[in-house]
Amino acid sequence: MKRILVLEDESSIRSFVVINLRRAGFEPVEAATGAEALERLREFPDVRVALLDVMLPDMDGFEVCRRIRENDKTIGIIMLSAKSQEMDKITGLTSGADDYVTKPFSTAELTARIDALLRRTAATEAENGSSAELRQGPFVLNTHSRVLTRGGERIKLTQIEYALMQMFMSNPGKALSRGDILAQIWGRNSGAEEKVVDVNIRRLRIKIEEDPTLPLYISTVWGFGYQWNA
Repeated sequence: MKRILVLEDESSIRSFVVINLRRAGFEPVEAATGAEALERLREFPDVRVALLDVMLPDMDGFEVCRRIRENDKTIGIIMLSAKSQEMDKITGLTSGADDYVTKPFSTAELTARIDALLRRTAATEAENGSSAELRQGPFVLNTHSRVLTRGGERIKLTQIEYALMQMFMSNPGKALSRGDILAQIWGRNSGAEEKVVDVNIRRLRIKIEEDPTLPLYISTVWGFGYQWNA
């Protein structure tokens, strides 16, 4: 059973989400506050995806996201909020979230976003190619342990960041459009916007580039997308 954390302080919305997740074959774990959500994650370490409301009675969802990421780099995190301003989306993504869904949302959209996160995890776990490593420049990406190192030093990645690195290192020198990246990483039917690609690339650059403002490895193909320079 795929266990999903649902953090939402409004009981009516939480019940609606929980009922529909159960119908879709998931096993929801409920929480009404940030503190309760963190406790539920300790209680259920097999939670695969966390749905985090932004406006909460104690700490906001962004802070919950940051605290989760301190201990778990691989869990999928989707922010839920009535806010639609671009800065709110960027704040959620830079806090460590993988995706952002604006209320009101349809059950089909939400389950599609969850399925996209779960597919990425399953695909990674199922990898059994002839080589477990991708090596380019100072980087080594172990596709079995999901570990990236640079000069022997480990770089901690989220699920999205790992998927991006694997995509780039598997396509050295190839210009990839934002649309192609969005479809490959988030899924063609996820409903995510292309802006999410830019935000996650920016976050990845901070981790792997010596100077993220002058990137050597992930270069921008203006008006198109990005390219990995091996």
